This record gives sequence, structure tokens and C-alpha cells, in this order.
Amino acid sequence: MKRIVSLFFFILFVIGTDTFIVSPLLPTLRDAFHISVAYSGWMVSAYALGYATFALIAGPLSDGWNRKKVMLTGMVSFGVFTFLCGFAVNFWMMLLFRFLAGVSAAFTSPQVWAAIPQLVPKNKILKAMGIATAGLAVAQMLGVPIGSYLAIFGWQTPFIVISAASFLLVILSASFLPSMPPAHTQQNRTSIFKRYRALLRQSQAKVAFLAYFIFQLGNFAAFAFIGTWLADQFSLSVAGIGTVILFIGLGNTLSSLFSSGFVQKIGVRPSFIYGMILVTLLYASLPFLQNLLLVRVIYFLIFFILGMLFPIMMSLLQTLSATARGTISSLANSFMYFGTTIGSWAAGLLYANMHGFLSVGFFAVICFILSLILFIQSGLLPTQQQSGSHNATT
Repeated sequence: MKRIVSLFFFILFVIGTDTFIVSPLLPTLRDAFHISVAYSGWMVSAYALGYATFALIAGPLSDGWNRKKVMLTGMVSFGVFTFLCGFAVNFWMMLLFRFLAGVSAAFTSPQVWAAIPQLVPKNKILKAMGIATAGLAVAQMLGVPIGSYLAIFGWQTPFIVISAASFLLVILSASFLPSMPPAHTQQNRTSIFKRYRALLRQSQAKVAFLAYFIFQLGNFAAFAFIGTWLADQFSLSVAGIGTVILFIGLGNTLSSLFSSGFVQKIGVRPSFIYGMILVTLLYASLPFLQNLLLVRVIYFLIFFILGMLFPIMMSLLQTLSATARGTISSLANSFMYFGTTIGSWAAGLLYANMHGFLSVGFFAVICFILSLILFIQSGLLPTQQQSGSHNATT
């Protein structure tokens, strides 16, 4: 199991790094392609758009195919298009290759979440989810510095290195991952639309996915303007903001690796409810803090808690269906990316027009409260009596 979970960690690390790695390269790419600041942001959006759009297709399709083959194909195409990004000769080629890399990632990363319940013993699922999540957390923490350091040798270098890592992971995955054929052949013939309709026909699924979307809405609204608020409130430089981001990534990473033991000890339900309440209170206090050290500590705590909550959410969503896990993973990933887009847009309007980060923090607090209420109403959270046995199955 350790070998498989380690592979999943590195797959998500590589995909996550590719997501964040473009940010430090934007000034260089802007000069290389002779484009404006506004247009340069499209190179980030193109990847997210490709991922969010095709994740909705990738999940249902993968439920009818061998999951290992889907993952390998996705990783190969991800490596190819990321490699081609390093040889783009103009802005439009870069946009195309970034979009296609996002499409490839949309076929790859949902397979990780879907494969964990299929390959990992039931009493280890939550821990495996946490380790896989740590791959994204470490990428979030190290993606920007990695891109910056590799770009010293030319802006093409980060893309080439990531593609090489992808091809290495393809070889390792082909060697060590078992075959994962579809569970039910008859159901696999169902159309994509019917798969989503069958899943979302459940009132439990509707409420749970709405809760997850609202959570991500608040989460990314608050995250999008961390740097802006730190610069305005504390006059921090880019390096100073980067230090705070490291605290965020460290908290998320440590939690992803070690919080599963805590959750299994006190139970899924109390861990989730108290975690959501605590992160809500911390975000409510954040805009009023005047001490930078305290801000760093609070951010560390917030993202430590979030690192515990995310694997719980993913494992709960995976319990909605044993035969549509790819569909569930893809829908969750799409909701996350759409939540990022809408949350960032809403946060921009709030920050510019309504008392800066105070209104953004309030928006996040409202989202977390609503999300908690909806998750409780969904019925996915085990009761106090079931919590001990649920730990053994998630």
C-alpha cells in the first residue's frame, strides 16, 4: 500500500506544481511573447479552464474504463503537452498547450481519488487521502520557488523538468499499480449525462456537493487576496508575502500527513464539525489582527485545519457510490475550480468596494457556516454512535 500511496502523492505533486509554476514565470513570459499584463493571466486561466471543463467528462468516462489505463494515458499526454509548453514560440501556442495540459490533468488526478477506495484497505482510506492531499499541499508551498529557481536556466526549463518527472511517474505507475477494471459492465454503457443524473438524483448527493462547492467558494475567495491584504495591511514585499505562504503550505502539508490519526481517534463527525467551527472563528478574527507574527500563526492553524477537512470531505463524497467514483471525483474537482473562479471574482469585488479584507473574511465565514449546515443535513457525516465504525470504513 505504501508504494501505491507514494505514487499518488507524487502524481498530485507534479500536477499541482504545474498548476502553480506559471505564476513566477508570468513577467518573463510576458516579455518573451510581447503581451500585456492582462493577457498574461490567460496562461493561468487556460489550464484551469481545460481542467474544470473536461473533468466533468473524464470522470464518467473513466468509470467505464480501466482506471489504470486512464491514469497512464492522462499522465503521458500531460507530460507531452507540458513539454511542448517549453517550446511554444508565441502566446497562442502557449495558451493551447496549457489548455491541453489542463485537460490531461483532468483525466489523471480524479483517478487518484477514485482509486484510493478501490486499492487501499478500508481502515487506511482516510490516511491515504491525507497523504495524496499532501502532494497538492507541498506543490502549493513549493511550486512558486521551484519555478523561480528552475527559470534561472531559462523559462523553458521548468516545463521540461515537470514533463520528465511525469514520464518517470508513468513508468513507475505502469510497473507498480494493479489493473483497475470497471466494476459493473452494464452500468458502464450509461451515457455521461445519465451518470450525473443518476448521481445527483440522490438528495444526499445534491446537498453534499452544494456544501462542497460553497466551502470551496469561501476557501478560495479568502485565499485569492491573501497577498494583497498582507501588502496593504503590513506593507510586505513579495519575499515577505512568500514567507507567509510558506507557513500556509507547511500547515497544510503537516496536517495532510498526520491529522488522519487524530481524526480516527476522536471520530469523523466531531473532527469535521469542530474543525469547521474553529476555521470559521479564525477567519473571523484574521482581519482584525495587527501583529504579523500572530497572522502567520493563525494562517498556519487555518491551513492545518483545512488540511484535515479536505480528505474528510473527499472520503465522504466517495461514499455516495461505489460504481461512480470517477464521476464523483471529477465533479468535486470541477466544483473546486469553478469555486476558485467565482470566489476570486467575488472577493475582488468585495475587497475593492467593501472595506477590503474585512468583507472577504466575512464572506468566507458565511460560506463555511452554510457549508457546515449543509454537510450535516446531507446525512453523510456519521452519527456519534456510528463514528467509530465509520473510521474503519473511510
